[in-house]
Parts: sequence; C-alpha cells; structure tokens
Amino acid sequence: MTLHVAEKVVIITEKIIAKGVCNIIESCGATGYTLFAAGGKGSRNNRSTAQRSSVVDDFANVQIEIIVNNYSMAEEIMEKVRQTYFKNYSGITYLEDIKILRPEKF
Repeated sequence: MTLHVAEKVVIITEKIIAKGVCNIIESCGATGYTLFAAGGKGSRNNRSTAQRSSVVDDFANVQIEIIVNNYSMAEEIMEKVRQTYFKNYSGITYLEDIKILRPEKF
C-alpha cells in the first residue's frame, strides 16, 4: 500500500455561516468537504451537540473538514474564511499533515 501526503483543513464555526464557508471552500478549488455537528467549550462558552442550547438551531456549531493535495490551497481556504467571517463570528481553523490512500480523489 502506498500512502500520499495531503493537507486536512479543519474549520470549527457557527452553523449559520456554514453555507458561506462551504462556498469559499469550493471557490478555492477543493473537490469536497465533510460537515458535522460540533460541540465543546471555548473562549465563547459551551456549545452542545447533545441538546439544544439555544432556541435557534443556527446558533449551533459545525466542524468542516477539507482534504486538499497542496499546501497553498489549504492556506487560501483558511485565510479567506478568516477574513470573511472571523471578525464577526466565532471560529477556529487549523491544518494537519495527513496521508491518504487515493490522491486522485483530491
């Protein structure tokens, strides 16, 4: 088995901006992403996935993971999300070096 180096961008932010974040991901050339509910505790208090902590579901958090095969695309995604949303919405983003089995998917 041969593994190939890739980058995984992780973005944890508010669900209300998830569609816009995904539009940025696609506009940067990524071929896809995975989005799921996220919860935990951070500088802006607790966020729960097990129960509704607010009346409006859009105030929940999501985690978006994107695998790309080049570092510059990963940086572009992170920077555009930061510039567009992180002044007005909570969120973090980080980058992981990973190894993947099928590089043609990315």
